[in-house]
Amino acid sequence: MPSFSKHSLARLETCDDRLIAICNRVIKCMDFTVVEGHRSNESQEIMFNTGRSKLRAGMSRHNREPSMAVDVAPYRNGGIDWDSREHFILLAGHMFQAARELGVQLRWGGDWDGDLDFRDQSFNDLPHFEIVGD
Repeated sequence: MPSFSKHSLARLETCDDRLIAICNRVIKCMDFTVVEGHRSNESQEIMFNTGRSKLRAGMSRHNREPSMAVDVAPYRNGGIDWDSREHFILLAGHMFQAARELGVQLRWGGDWDGDLDFRDQSFNDLPHFEIVGD
């Protein structure tokens, strides 16, 4: 059974308890890594300035403490295949199922508008999940 590395656990611990619970359910059925939980304002500005985020410092759900967002990536064959859109979609399915079971509403960076059309996004952020509301 897959399990989190020390690095993934440390990143996950910076997240809201609901995100922790979701990820702890998903790791039981699919191997993935936690790329980032809480993000400092400095890091957020870098992400914005490099085009990896549309939000400035202080505006991202990653900037809250605890973080209301988590970035995760499927872990396969000893690493992350950033180009495997299909595996990110599979991971998203597991994340949404776990969230439903726990009564948590999520938004995914691969389907910002939640219409299940993964090809109509103007900005793709496949690793990104955030709690809706709060």
